[in-house]
Amino acid sequence: MSLHFELVTPARHVRSDDVHMVVVPGTDGEFGVLEGHAPFMSTIRDGAVQIYKSAGATPETIEVRGGFAEVGQNGLTILAEHVEG
Repeated sequence: MSLHFELVTPARHVRSDDVHMVVVPGTDGEFGVLEGHAPFMSTIRDGAVQIYKSAGATPETIEVRGGFAEVGQNGLTILAEHVEG
């Protein structure tokens, strides 16, 4: 099973991928999202989104600044105000 992950900014579509897990820098602390996670919405703080392509893999990190994360039937979508790089 995999989690569908989308990362977008107001300016561009940064990433669309099927992954194992994503760890998001929420304003109330980091949270991990796996396939089948309950619907959830959170604001995010400046920090690193960690993307695990498979269980036990070394995470890829993408630095984001502010925004929102939403977990729904279609997976995880992050709308970041800004993405480094």
